[in-house]
Amino acid sequence: MSVDILFLNDQEMSQLGASDMKAVIHDVERAYILTEEGDVLSPGKCVMRWGSTPEDENVYGRINAMPGFIGGEYNMAGIKWIGSGPMNYKKGLPRASVTIILNDPDTKLPVCVADGTEVSAKRTGASGGVAMKLLSREDASVMTICGAGAQGRTQLEAALIVRPTLKKIYVYDIRMESSRRFAEEALARYPGIEVIPVETPEAAVRESDIIVTVTLANDPIIHSEWLKKGCLLMNMADFEVSYNCVKKADKIVVDNWETIKHRLVSTVALMAHEGLIKDEDIHAQLGQILTGAKSGRENDDEIIYFNAVGTGILDLAVATRCYHEAVKTGRGISLPYWV
Repeated sequence: MSVDILFLNDQEMSQLGASDMKAVIHDVERAYILTEEGDVLSPGKCVMRWGSTPEDENVYGRINAMPGFIGGEYNMAGIKWIGSGPMNYKKGLPRASVTIILNDPDTKLPVCVADGTEVSAKRTGASGGVAMKLLSREDASVMTICGAGAQGRTQLEAALIVRPTLKKIYVYDIRMESSRRFAEEALARYPGIEVIPVETPEAAVRESDIIVTVTLANDPIIHSEWLKKGCLLMNMADFEVSYNCVKKADKIVVDNWETIKHRLVSTVALMAHEGLIKDEDIHAQLGQILTGAKSGRENDDEIIYFNAVGTGILDLAVATRCYHEAVKTGRGISLPYWV
């Protein structure tokens, strides 16, 4: 018996729907809901680091393996294999590179190998978009993005879909030239909004309804006295915000609490490790809000802290949708796997 496997490169994945942020937001919402319904398997993230300290990781990088199974309309198993090379920009290469392998959940045989680099960036932006839809003020007009890389760009893309009321965007990065380039690109892509690069984040954060941190920071760059009533603070990477920011929040919301604690890099995870946050202090996971089991934002004065670490099933949902479209339309390269 011969078995073929489908290969989808980066351009094909983009054309098949990996670049469609609205569709990716839908996939991410469904993945969160299916998680709460118990129709996923998510064993966790295996992290292979170079170096021995957090600072080393920001120089030498890491490779993560994220296996999983997602049921529902997706019904697919697989794994995300993501390399992170922080110094790749010096070589003109993207920081992140992702390969996704999809496996038939019945036979367990691989059915597709796909580039997942855009999938990974878009699904992280989509996670932020879902959080903004559920947790930010409906009239949010000012946003600060800390981190002018690929993740900052997808956070902005998702934000403008779920909160079209946004009119002013501040962008902060430790490299001012990156902030300026981000602003130039955003102004060209999204006419009608202000995009302002800033040297320091404080004044921008004090004005903002939504604050998103997507940086490599190992020490807090956001402090609690900067947070105004009604803001949503989104800690999307590591130790980027102070402990007092979490303490000041009226609600703590996460994507997946057990995974966050296991990863042990974000502010709220570090606080939990030190006994400063207990499981019962977590108001909700996004899936619980999407299913109606828990509330999202309840008034315009709440300060809400959100943290996401991400799981492989988000990538599997997006990649599976693209794979199904490829099979339907005859896209990709079919390769003999067993002959």
